[in-house]
This record gives sequence, structure tokens and C-alpha cells, in this order.
Amino acid sequence: MGTLSIGLVINLGKPKALIVARERIPHLEKKGVRVCLEERVAHYLDRDDLAVPYDQFDRHADLLFVFGGDGTILGIARDFAPSNLPILGINLGRLGFLSEAETEDLSEVVEAIIAGRYEKEERLMLQADLYRNGRLIESWHALNDVGLAKGSYSRMITCKIFLRDKLLTSLSGDGLIVSTPTGSTAYSMSAGGPIVAPTVQALLITPICPHSLTARPIVLSAEEEIMVEVSATHKDIGLSIDGQIGYQLEVFDQIRIRRSPYTTTLIKWKDRTFLDVIREKFYQGDEV
Repeated sequence: MGTLSIGLVINLGKPKALIVARERIPHLEKKGVRVCLEERVAHYLDRDDLAVPYDQFDRHADLLFVFGGDGTILGIARDFAPSNLPILGINLGRLGFLSEAETEDLSEVVEAIIAGRYEKEERLMLQADLYRNGRLIESWHALNDVGLAKGSYSRMITCKIFLRDKLLTSLSGDGLIVSTPTGSTAYSMSAGGPIVAPTVQALLITPICPHSLTARPIVLSAEEEIMVEVSATHKDIGLSIDGQIGYQLEVFDQIRIRRSPYTTTLIKWKDRTFLDVIREKFYQGDEV
């Protein structure tokens, strides 16, 4: 086995991230690990000898340590989806649901990674294709969710939902969310959707403030293809990818959502279950 190479991805919006990374680099190097840094981060840390272009991390690193929060991990997951670089999140955010480690765990984490005492967990991703007048306009991949919603305008939008080109239902309200099991603990949960274990192969449809007494979240097979056609009496309709990428929609745009050919690999080094994570993050140690 060759030298282990770890790419450190730093959220520069979190000052603590640079401090923690600066402390960890000598420790990693002492253990014989080759460290890769994004060029601007390497400059900040006065370690230009470790600089690698961001879009070439998959050529130089065996895995990534991501210093930030869940939002940072979501962006990295999309950026490196084709190469499926294993990701270990070091939480510097608030909730850190996708993060496997806290900063105080880092010494133990490094030892476990070097010794190979960790597992890889594959997470399903979504592909969303936007069609306008029958023409493909744009495509995205998402780890958490694809959201369709009205903007600041007060009037509702209508979403016609088709499964394999057969009409399932028509929902009027603030919009809907199509999420992965990973995203079931994010926006979908806030809108009343179910929490689904990340190892389940499923797609979730969660209405956002539906103007109906019968509209309920739906859990579908991961092999389904969902097509949503949006309409409204106004033009303030938007699409969001993982809550981070926004795109203005037009009336009668069609969004086809299905399982992505890519997956996100998260590194798991703690002996804890999904229910343990739920209890730790959402119940703060209370009995459930």
C-alpha cells in the first residue's frame, strides 16, 4: 500500500477551521500522511508546498477531511460526485448531522483512518433535469433534496406530480420537496416529512404548506422517476438544489427527478447507529 493522501477542505467562512487545520497538518505529516490543500488555503497557512488545484483533489487525495458544517459537506459531495471521493466531515457548524467527527475527536480519527479502522457508507443522490418547452435546460445532482417553491410572492403554486409519466396527484401550496433519505432530516423534516434511515433506498416527496387536508408525504422506491410540472398565476417560482443552488423557473417548466448515477461516500469511524445519531443531534441525550 502506498502513502495515504488526505485532502483537507476548509470552509474559510469559519475562522476556527483554519486554526484546527493548522494544528492538524504537522500531526498528519508526522504519521506519514501526505496532505493536500486547496491553493488559497495553502497560501493562508503558508504551506504552498501542499497546494493542489481544487478541481484536481480527486487525482491527488485518497479521501477528504472536510472542516465545516453540513452545508460545506453538501457542496463537496456535489463537486466530487463523479469521482466519489470518500468524505469525513469535521463539524464546525451548529448541528453537524452529516459530520462524523468533532474537533476534539481529531487525534483519534487520524489514528483510526491510518489503521484502516473505519467503514464507508454509500449515500444515494438525486439527479434533477429541467425541461422547458421540451428542451433540456440544466441538470444538477443533489445529496439532500430538490425543492420547488414559490418565492416571496404570497400566491400559491401548483405542482403536478407524475410517476413514469402517469399523473399521481396535483398539489397547490407553497411547493414541494423531493429528498433522499439523507435529506429526510433536513428541509423535508421541517416541512413534516418522515425521517428515513440513510441506508434505505427511497425517494421522498414532501408537500410544503399544501392547501389541502389530504396531501401527505409519500415514500417511493429509489427506482421511480418523478416528473413535476409547475404552474402559477405569477412568475415567482424557484428551484433549489440542496438549499444552496437556486434557479428561476417559468410556468409549465418540467423537472424530472430520479436516482443519480453517482453516490456520496461518507466515512464512518464511530460505532454508532442512525438512531444514536438522531438521539444525539435532535434529542440532546433525552430518552426516545
